[in-house]
Formats: sequence, C-alpha cells, structure tokens
Amino acid sequence: MRKEELPQASGQKIKVFVCGPTVYDYAHLGHARTYLAVDMMVRYLRFRGYRPYVLMNITDIDERIIKKSAETGRSAQEIANEFEKAFLEDIKALGIETVDRFEPATDHIPDIIGQVERLISAGYAYETETGVYFDVSRSTSYGQLSHQSKADLKLRRLELCSTKRHPEDFSLWRKFDDGPLWDSPWGKGRPGWHIEDTAIAMKHLGPAYDVHAGGVELVFPHHEAEIAQGEALSGKTPFVKYWIHTGMLNVGAVKMSKSLGNVVTIRDALATYTAEQLRFLFAKTHYTLVANFSKNLLLQSNKELESLREAVRQLGASSTERAAGRSDLRLLKDLSRLEAQFTAAMDDDLDTTRALKLLSRFVRSKKREMTFHKRLASSTCETAVKRIRALSSIIGILAG
Repeated sequence: MRKEELPQASGQKIKVFVCGPTVYDYAHLGHARTYLAVDMMVRYLRFRGYRPYVLMNITDIDERIIKKSAETGRSAQEIANEFEKAFLEDIKALGIETVDRFEPATDHIPDIIGQVERLISAGYAYETETGVYFDVSRSTSYGQLSHQSKADLKLRRLELCSTKRHPEDFSLWRKFDDGPLWDSPWGKGRPGWHIEDTAIAMKHLGPAYDVHAGGVELVFPHHEAEIAQGEALSGKTPFVKYWIHTGMLNVGAVKMSKSLGNVVTIRDALATYTAEQLRFLFAKTHYTLVANFSKNLLLQSNKELESLREAVRQLGASSTERAAGRSDLRLLKDLSRLEAQFTAAMDDDLDTTRALKLLSRFVRSKKREMTFHKRLASSTCETAVKRIRALSSIIGILAG
C-alpha cells in the first residue's frame, strides 16, 4: 500500500464505506480495533474541516449464520437479528457515533439481483447450473490492490466448483434448495458475499466513492472482488480512491482465532476495561500494524492514561485570578506548536502513535513547569485544557 494525499478540506464531503460484521456471533476485539481506527479517522476528518459520511454494511446472510441455524434449531433470521442488535450495542458502548448509516444485506436483495443482471448483460458474468459467477479474466484491475499477477491468481483455489470457467472466478449468486432463499431470474438461491457490499455501497454512495475501510484480511479476495464488480458496473475507475486496511490483532502475543480459543469479545472486554482504555491501547499502535492485547499491556497502558489524565487535571488547577503574563504567553505559544505537530502526525496516514506521544510529552512537561514556576491565569488554564481536550477527543480519551 502507498500513501496518497487527500485534497484540501473546505467543507468537502468524504464518502466512507466500512466493511461491517457477519452477525452470527458476538463481535470481538479484532472488529473493535478496525472500527475504532475508522472512528478516529472520521473524528479527525471532522476536526480538519471535512464532512465525512460513513456507511457500514451488516452481513446478515452468510453460510456461517445458516450453519449456526442448523446447529441450534433457530432460524437464520432470528440469529442474525440477535447478533446485529448485540453488535450495535457494542458499537455504542465503544463510543462510536460516527457511523451515519447501517445497512443489512438482506434489505438489498433487489439491488443485488439488478447488479447481477447488469453484469451478465455486459459480459462480465455467466450462469451455470450452480449459480452466477464473475469472470475475473474480464477485469483488468483484479489483483492490483493485493499486488498479485494474473499468474498468481490462477494458483488461488477459492470457492471450489467444477462449473466455473476459471478457478479464480467468484460467485455473485448461488443456487440452493434449502436454507434462506430468494427468487431470482436464475432460480431460488442466495447472493454471494462480495456483491452484497457492492450493491449497498453503490446504492447509498454512488458509482464511485472516496474511502473504503476494513481489516487487512479482506484485501483478497473480498476487496479485489468489490473493485472488479464496481468498475464493471459503472465503467468508472477507480471505484474507490483510498483504501484503509487495519492490521491483525494478537491476544497474548498470538494471533486471535477461534481454533486457539483466545477470542475476546467486545462485551467481555468492556466488562473489565473501559472504552477509553481500549481506545488508548489501540491508538498506541499504528492502525496498519499488528496490535497486541493482553492483561499486562492493559495495566501498563492504563497507568499511562491515568498519569496523562492527572497531568491535565493539575494543569487546569494551576490557576490564579490575575492577568496573563509571560508564562501564560509561553504556554499558549507551546500549545500552538503542539497542535501543529499533532496535526502533522495525524496528516501522515493517521499516525495516532506519534500524536499520542506528542500530547503526552507536552502535558507532562507543562505539569513539571507548573510545579516549579508561577501559577497561570485562570483564563489561560481554561483555554489550554479546552484545546488539549479537543485534540484528545480525536482519539476518544480525556473527556470531561
């Protein structure tokens, strides 16, 4: 991946699509890491004067949901509704209020069918006895996002099916005779995963949009497929201008996975830690890198957060009823320098790691100065704390 410059703000609207969860179980901290990173990005865009509009899909039809339905004897819709509700509760508990619209896939079946029909008519898709598939050989951009050549792609064996023209082709619609079914021109069946997101994004954001965010594990094949579908449907390139991919999450220095039994759900984590503590921990690692979660890391991180909070409190308390003097002017000048450095760090691919270090260093240095020097005018302290909280609110810490 490479960095690209975002145009100047001047109230510009930024259309953002976020890959949401598949609602067959409770969302975990890997999801939280991605959605918190996006939340911080959107908060910062607003801080810089942009007008981001954020759309998140909800995958409420999926083979994992159907499998759980068979195992539990409950309907797929009942399971999806339960965990969608739980997910929205978790998002709220994390303090994520930057998503403007949540859209379930099953609300867009007519849109999906319409897109599949158009892809067939344009020669990008074909029907077989098992379903409708996208012909990857027709896409000139497929593989570019994940930096794979056509030869590399031919070695991939995804969605094994003998009826496909090419092994790398992916499903747009699959024919079934059991489970949740919808009528279509190709018989009863269910949509493919990739076309769900493309249909939702294009309906609400248009034929092309600005930012698409999701975990790095979605680059291939999911995001590659979305690009291929979107560009085939609209005839426009690029389908998405900027891609934001968050790194994986390790729990106890080991990749989080169900097979290892180290999955931590968002609600379990929030039963022990606060949303602010999780935000601070994740923000200490750049969003593109592998993040680590453990009890020891949380304890150390919490000490740093409490120390930062106390330093801000003491700065606010270091006031006296007098006119502003030389110390006040120096503080405000240093504060302006911090804001410029903080902004530069966040402008550089949302570097929350460096931004937090700058904020922490500034607050602690001012705390030491207040210990040994004269107290500040109350108006200066109020201004300083207000401006510090404005920066920290981008991360979602030190509120109130």
